[in-house]
This record gives sequence, structure tokens and C-alpha cells, in this order.
Amino acid sequence: MPSTYAAATHDADVPALQATASETMKLGHTIDTLVDALKRLPGIGPRSAQRIAFHLLQHDRDAALRLGESLLIAARTIGQCQRCNTLTEQTICATCDSAKRDAQLLCVVESPADQLVIEQSLAYGGLYFVLMGRLSPLDGVGPREIQMERLLARVADGIVREVIVATSFTPEGDATAHYITQLVRERDPQLKVTRLARGVPAGAELEYTDVNTVAQAMLDRRAD
Repeated sequence: MPSTYAAATHDADVPALQATASETMKLGHTIDTLVDALKRLPGIGPRSAQRIAFHLLQHDRDAALRLGESLLIAARTIGQCQRCNTLTEQTICATCDSAKRDAQLLCVVESPADQLVIEQSLAYGGLYFVLMGRLSPLDGVGPREIQMERLLARVADGIVREVIVATSFTPEGDATAHYITQLVRERDPQLKVTRLARGVPAGAELEYTDVNTVAQAMLDRRAD
């Protein structure tokens, strides 16, 4: 049976051992930089970032190179559509440039991911305006950051007959929808403004909502 002295000595050594382990487990500047970059991705914490980095470096260097090259190309070549604000490689995106779209319908979404979900639902054939965010005063996101002036100018082009507000059903998304609806109606009381029906669950991010639910919500939209 260990003596009290031995136990005390062991306990005293624990912080020293932990400090030594901490010093020996430094990954190096390059790997630390990679892990830090991966941590910036949504839903990726420190441990997940380390696992991804180790997997790419240990088991799939080719994938790591392809990923890096693809990110560089995308960052250098992809901009925003001058009409709808979505991500595109062209000055005007393919959706805005299509003669098959109904230009009288304008769907306002928070992000290109939300736009993609609505497209995949096959329930909508109009055009879009992508806010690239939603109102969040605590985060410093106001009307200017979500391009409200550009949206109002687009709505006032004389072609749009209905504005479909398809922001998420979160407190920020609802506040954004209310603000857009109020401003659009002040500019043109005759313009129809609708909101996605509540087939989309309250508190849900549109990006992660099932496409069938989005399709039903689009079909059941109503005036706010």
C-alpha cells in the first residue's frame, strides 16, 4: 500500500506532467494554422478540426491538394450577381439571365444555400434577391449590411408584382421579414407581399429544411 508521502509526491507531479505533455504536443506552426482555419467552418470545433487535418495529412494528401486548389480558385473567381446578389462566376447569374423565369415574382432569401433549397423544391419559377444575411443589431448587421436599398430598387423596377419573403423562421428571420414587408408596402401599397407558409417549422433554418416541406410552404404562401 503506497505511503501518504508517495501519494502526495504523485499528486504534486501531476501538474508538471501535464505541463510537459502540453509542451511536447505542440503540432507546429503549419498544422496549427490549418487547424485554426478549419475551426472557422460552421459546426467544426477544435477536436473536429484536428481530426480533419490529421486525416487529410495522414491518409489523403491528394484530397488535401484538391481541396486547397478548389478553395483558391473559388475565392479568386466567384463574386456576386449584380442583379440578385447571389454567388456566381458571372456578372449576371444564370437564374437572372434565364428567359424562362417569371420576372414578376421576386423571392427574398437570406443566403445562396436557402436559394438552392427553394430551387430543389421545384415549386418556384421566379427570380431571387439574396440578402447575404439577416437583421441582427447585436452582431452589427443592419439594413445596410443586407443590401436593403438594392432590394427596394429592384422591387420598384415596374416589373415585380409579388415579393415573396422567404427568410428563416427564427427571431432574426422574422424581424427581417417584418422590416422588408413594412418598407415594401410603404414604397408601393399595391405590390403584393407574401411570406412562406408555416409549413417550415418555427425556429428552423431554411437551409436545413426538407425540400418537400419547403415546396409545400412555397405553394401555401400567404399575405403577411
